[in-house]
Amino acid sequence: MSDLGQQLREARLQKGMSLDDVQEMTKIRKRYLEAIEAGDYKVLPGSFYVRAFIKTYAEAVGLNPDELLEGHKQDVPNPQPEATMEPVIQKRAARASSDRNMSWLPTVLMWTFPILIIAVIYLYAVKSNNSAPDDTIPPTTQTDPADQGGGEQTPTPSPEGAQGEGGTDEGNVTDPGTETGEEETEPEEKPDEEQPGQVTITEDRKEGNITVFKVAAPTGTPVKVEIKATGKSWVEVYRGSNSKGEKLSFGMMEAGNEVSFDIDSQGMYVKSGYSPATAITVGGQTVTDGKSSSRLRFEPIDSSATGSDSTETEGE
Repeated sequence: MSDLGQQLREARLQKGMSLDDVQEMTKIRKRYLEAIEAGDYKVLPGSFYVRAFIKTYAEAVGLNPDELLEGHKQDVPNPQPEATMEPVIQKRAARASSDRNMSWLPTVLMWTFPILIIAVIYLYAVKSNNSAPDDTIPPTTQTDPADQGGGEQTPTPSPEGAQGEGGTDEGNVTDPGTETGEEETEPEEKPDEEQPGQVTITEDRKEGNITVFKVAAPTGTPVKVEIKATGKSWVEVYRGSNSKGEKLSFGMMEAGNEVSFDIDSQGMYVKSGYSPATAITVGGQTVTDGKSSSRLRFEPIDSSATGSDSTETEGE
């Protein structure tokens, strides 16, 4: 086995991935992956595919492909010179076309600034013309009520006198106070009546390399499993107790990726190839088995049913 193949194999095992997992993710045949790890590049179709397959394999297991090839360039065959001629010619042609496009930039900028200045002046003139009639209208509407002399017919003391005659102000003040007091007490009683369901997660047992957790929640309370990636990690999510159930998520997760699913009566099975790069929460609570490669099973139970059974036994 070559040093390059040994490095790729150790990175793969560190992430808890098999050759079948890498084949599924990269679409490279398993026998080619085995040949890369063994350093037998004659099995691969050609020298160009050797470097391409090594780069793809390295990215899948979280290694830098350029640094890997640079450190083992003496072991990896170089591609044919003819394959590199076309990209060089294309780059030169692209540079020539970009230089031609840049020659128009000064002319465009020269005409853009005068046009913007004229547009700003035009908009300012239009706004000033539209605001002139609005300034003349308010003085005419303000002088009309003063000329009519209606100010004497609507004095403010009349409501104050009405309040002082029958002493109704005191009654009016206390009644709203009692009404508002009743409205304030009602919202305080509602939180006491509505008690949201509490979710508890407990580690129950080990089955081989699978850690089984019991998820207790009242009937009708949804329990959400959230998986957030802080780096590269291969993640699989299935409905049921193992990977034979319905596939909900399958693939490589990058930093910032996020998936979430609700647990039903069948439970859920989660496989994380690199646990330090994935954060798994159930009902808002972080769950981990302390391993670098995790296999977690979540089995739901009804906490309200278990609670009622315990109360019946105490009554007996």
